Amino acid sequence: MASALDPCSFSSSAKCATKHLNLGYHVDFGRRVLTAKAELTVEVLQDRFSSLTLDTRDLKISSVTANGQEAKFAMGAKHSFMGTPLEITLPFELSRGQQVIVEVGYETAPAASALQWLTPEQTAGKEHPYLFSQCQANHCRSMVPCQDSPSVKHTYYAQVSVPKELVAVMSAMRDGQEPDPQDSSRVVYRFRQPVPMPSYLIAIVVGALESRVIGPRSRVWSEKELVDKAAFEFSETETMLKTAEDLAGPYVWGQYDILVLPPSFPYGGMENPCLTFATPTLLAGDRSLSNVIAHEISHSWTGNLVTNKTWEHFWLNEGHTVYLERMIGRSMESEQFRQFKAMGGWKELQESINTFGSNNPLTNLVPSLHEVDPDDAFSSVPYEKGFALLYHLEELMGGPEVFMGFVKSYIQLFAYSSVTTEEWKSYLFTYFKDKVDILNKVDWNAWMHTPGMPPVKPQYDTTMADTCIALCQRWTKAEEKDLGGFLESDVKTLSSHQLIEFLSLLLQEEPLPLSHVERMQEAYDLNAFMNSEIRYRWLRLCVRCKLESAVPAALKMATEQGRMKFTRPLFREVYGFTKYREEALLMFQDHRAAMHPVTASLVAKDLKVDASQTTTF
Repeated sequence: MASALDPCSFSSSAKCATKHLNLGYHVDFGRRVLTAKAELTVEVLQDRFSSLTLDTRDLKISSVTANGQEAKFAMGAKHSFMGTPLEITLPFELSRGQQVIVEVGYETAPAASALQWLTPEQTAGKEHPYLFSQCQANHCRSMVPCQDSPSVKHTYYAQVSVPKELVAVMSAMRDGQEPDPQDSSRVVYRFRQPVPMPSYLIAIVVGALESRVIGPRSRVWSEKELVDKAAFEFSETETMLKTAEDLAGPYVWGQYDILVLPPSFPYGGMENPCLTFATPTLLAGDRSLSNVIAHEISHSWTGNLVTNKTWEHFWLNEGHTVYLERMIGRSMESEQFRQFKAMGGWKELQESINTFGSNNPLTNLVPSLHEVDPDDAFSSVPYEKGFALLYHLEELMGGPEVFMGFVKSYIQLFAYSSVTTEEWKSYLFTYFKDKVDILNKVDWNAWMHTPGMPPVKPQYDTTMADTCIALCQRWTKAEEKDLGGFLESDVKTLSSHQLIEFLSLLLQEEPLPLSHVERMQEAYDLNAFMNSEIRYRWLRLCVRCKLESAVPAALKMATEQGRMKFTRPLFREVYGFTKYREEALLMFQDHRAAMHPVTASLVAKDLKVDASQTTTF
């Protein structure tokens, strides 16, 4: 039975709350498991408390104690995506306000959904294995028995034993290392996270890692093959951090490091505190994709400091973070740049809603997730519909400075806690108490609880987009005889952001004739671009226009990296090209075992393959 407070968790968050977690991990690459001990300091929220439920998924539990005494435990019925509730009966009764230390001894499963174990061949260095975790949304329960709900926040300490040729890092402050007293071939790394945070932000990486200092409170980490490239790419990190602090208040997490993962990492970035994870697809060589880092930095305030109470309110994390990210862009570039990025976001929202279907309830800003896997609900909707609402309110309330005042005040008020949309809205009305008449005219139901595109389309400044729009129209209107008029100079003056926009616009139109994309390649040599955002859109355009020579390149990009933003649409495009449907399926079967479990199961759904087969490694 799901918790009354969170449809995606079994844990008894109404009865008790975890305040601190102490983790001990022994990382076993041979068996692909973590042998572990978790001590949860739990505060009791009601009288006559004698039992609690924790979230687990595929964990092998060996022992449970409460304050050192043996405690009875039982595993409940397994649920398809919520895992298995661990029901613990204490050997005593407690009253409200008291605390108990519950210690669980356990082992993770080789196919734990939070963990990806890479063979040496899957890494850049090809010599050592690699482990990384990805807990958002509800995968932490596959590596820690916990209250796996963003409504519960706690501090954590960890001790991690790894082979001594490898390095461990976590979403916490590094706290030293020492030889493993049990095994001289291993090292124990220590970590502490003194700021309370939800379970989905616990993260661990073990690999042949090196680091470079890129600022007074920042390092970049990766395998040595990529570390200098990453240091160059993310050299503006401190400027972004300072800009964010000017907008949102002090950065409370101490260190802000960036870890560049192997290519199978499924997201652009993940805002793990003290250690942002980043995909290697951001390494464009010209810092043009570093806005993803501005996004992850912004999460330090919206998401990590103020957190959505359940995944139904995910837009509170992502909408505000996109808003802050674009305000950083405004400070570092210009207001026109912010407007330009907002227009691009509106198009991404349209594409997501077209993919889901405009009546799909998962396109609501606040969807119901009762019996819905939050991974299935993941899309750009909470990001871009959320941003569009905040931008609309900014216009109504008096502009960016005025509205940023509200965002900063909201962060200060709800810092260190978790919030719902209702609490956010109630504070919005309190903060703008002199403008309640304007706020009452907003169609809240259409914004929050109605599927499809938002009820209002903001009017964005098109200065930076006009060139892209004009070039797109030239191509869509061009006849065969006009193709000679397209020259390299058309795109020479476009920034990479504008080139991305031009290709995005073409993807919204009817597919171009084959002759047009062949001429586009001749004139612009788009095959030569290594910027992943340009490349991915160009390959999609080519496949959609039935350019057969682009199919191998599209499948190569879909499989040589595993960022879902690229991998899923590229597979879908090739699958949609009937002649190559079989090839798409075969390519997926060949590469499935090397994919991240979440990516594999979602691509399987896209290609209508039995998803259950994706979990066998």
